Amino acid sequence: MTAIARTNGAQGSRKQRAAWLSIVSNTTLIALKIVAGILTGSVAIITEAVHSSIDLVASIVAFFSVRKAHEPADDSHPYGHEKVENLAAQFEGVLIVLGAAVIIFEAARKLSGEPSVEKLGVGIAVIGFSMVANFFVSTYLYRQASATDSPALAGDAAHLRTDAITSMGVLVALVLVSITGVDELDPIAALVVAVAIVFSGVRLVSRSSRVLVDEVLPEQEMLAVQEAIQGFGAPELIGFHKVRARRGGSRRYVDLHVQFRRGTSLERAHDVSHQLQSAIRDRLGGADVLIHLEPEDAADAPAGDGRRSGLSAG
Repeated sequence: MTAIARTNGAQGSRKQRAAWLSIVSNTTLIALKIVAGILTGSVAIITEAVHSSIDLVASIVAFFSVRKAHEPADDSHPYGHEKVENLAAQFEGVLIVLGAAVIIFEAARKLSGEPSVEKLGVGIAVIGFSMVANFFVSTYLYRQASATDSPALAGDAAHLRTDAITSMGVLVALVLVSITGVDELDPIAALVVAVAIVFSGVRLVSRSSRVLVDEVLPEQEMLAVQEAIQGFGAPELIGFHKVRARRGGSRRYVDLHVQFRRGTSLERAHDVSHQLQSAIRDRLGGADVLIHLEPEDAADAPAGDGRRSGLSAG
């Protein structure tokens, strides 16, 4: 087994453990919120339960997507399955917006009638616990998403962090209702919560969509690729061009053309290309690098894409 395969396997297990924790956490919070919502009659708590239910769906999607993403390439998917994570993140973003729509509907319905909230102590305790739990679990998921570069876990973390923030809004509303006796504050808080959820969902959908349409890597990562090539000391290399890079899940894909000095044997060019691939992988965390070999004469042809660069002979 190669070092890259071992690393991918370890990352896959790490992602799955994080996604499983999210599933367990959401299931527990849903049960607590449903009981609290029934006891208090609070639309904000009920919508919080709905939001957590959507979070649970997102967590399940994340769990299966990180498993699928780490399956090896096959005949039907020769480039692998990494983009399943981006697709999952996009789906999670849509679920966030759907959750906001449910909250808006319930809050508007409650405002049009006569809102009534009872047994506030139970509701405050449950929402307070939910807020703290989601904050800690989302922080853990963000760390794991950063460590494994997982879009699916990042989407799941965004779900739970949004839930923690909305729980804070509901908690403040319940406390104010308890102090002032104005029950309308409950659905009003739910509407404010919905606005925050919409922004979070749209941002997540936008970010994952850019990856799905093969947007170029961020400028700092493209610069890292260029620095890796220019810092490569093989005297046989005289130039490079047509550098392209994209992302799929947590994997980066880079391809480029390099020119070799006249007289370089095919065997030597092949060895140097593998060394250059390793140099780029070291800078981009195990990227998939494809290098097209060209003779020195190709350097005299028009660049075409405006990205031809030279290399020092030393």
